[in-house]
Amino acid sequence: MEDFAHQLWLLTWDGELCNCPKKDGAKRVLDVGTGTGIWAMDYADAHPEATVYGVDLSPIQPGFVPPNCHFEIDDVDKEWTFSQPFDFVFMRAMIGSFRDWPKVLAQAYENLEPGGYFEIQDNHFPVVCDDDTLTEDSYMLKWTQYLIEATDKIGQPINVATSFQKLVEDAGFVDVEVRHVVWPTSAWPKDPKLAEIGKWCRTSFMQGLDGICLAYFTRVLGWTKEEVIVFCSQVRNEVRKGKIHGYFPVYSVWGRKPEKEASEGPQ
Repeated sequence: MEDFAHQLWLLTWDGELCNCPKKDGAKRVLDVGTGTGIWAMDYADAHPEATVYGVDLSPIQPGFVPPNCHFEIDDVDKEWTFSQPFDFVFMRAMIGSFRDWPKVLAQAYENLEPGGYFEIQDNHFPVVCDDDTLTEDSYMLKWTQYLIEATDKIGQPINVATSFQKLVEDAGFVDVEVRHVVWPTSAWPKDPKLAEIGKWCRTSFMQGLDGICLAYFTRVLGWTKEEVIVFCSQVRNEVRKGKIHGYFPVYSVWGRKPEKEASEGPQ
C-alpha cells in the first residue's frame, strides 16, 4: 500500500520527490517516518552525491538498498540523537503520528544546518466537496469524520495539514512556501491529470480502508469487528459508484533554517 501511495505522490508532484530547492544539491538527507523506505531509496538513487538516512519505528525496509542510503529504527516522537546535522529534512504522510507537532518540528529545525531545508507533505481530513454530491449521510464523509474523532481521542490528530504553514513558521523557518493541490476521490474530474490522480487515490483508499478502520474503530471508538466490516463495505460501495465529487486537500510546505549570522542577530 505504501509503495502504491508513493506513486500517487509522484503523480501529484509531476514526478518530483520534493518541491523545495533540495530537489538538487543536498548532501545529508533525513527522511522522517520512512516506512518501507521507498522515498529515501528513490532520492538516494537520483542523488548519488547525497547520503540519505531513513528513520522509522518499524523495521520494514528492504535489505538491498543503494549504498548511499541507510535506515535506522527509532522513535522520532522522542528526542532526536543524530550525531551530525542535515541539510534537508523531509517528512510525508505523518498525520495521525504525533501528539506534539511543535516539538517534532522544533527537532527538525535543531537537526538542520543553517541554510538547510525542511519539507512536509500530507493530505487533510475530512473529505470535502464543492457541489451537492456529498451529503451529510455519505459513508465516505462519515468515514473521515470517525477517523478525526478517533485520532483526536488518542491525541494524535489527522486534520493538521492546514496548520502546516503556521507550524513551520512558528518553528523558526523562513522563506516558507506552500503548494496546495487536491486528490479527487475517484476519476470524476474532467481535467485528465486530476482524473488520473483520482484513479490512484481511489485505489490507495480502497487498499488501506479495512486496516485503518479496524485499528481505530475497534480500539478507540469501541466498534465490533463485524460493525467495521459492514461499514467498510458500505464505504467501498459508495466509492466504487464514483458519483461523489469529493476530494482531499493536499499540502506541501517547506522552509529554510536561517543562516547562522542572521539567527545570531546584532552583537
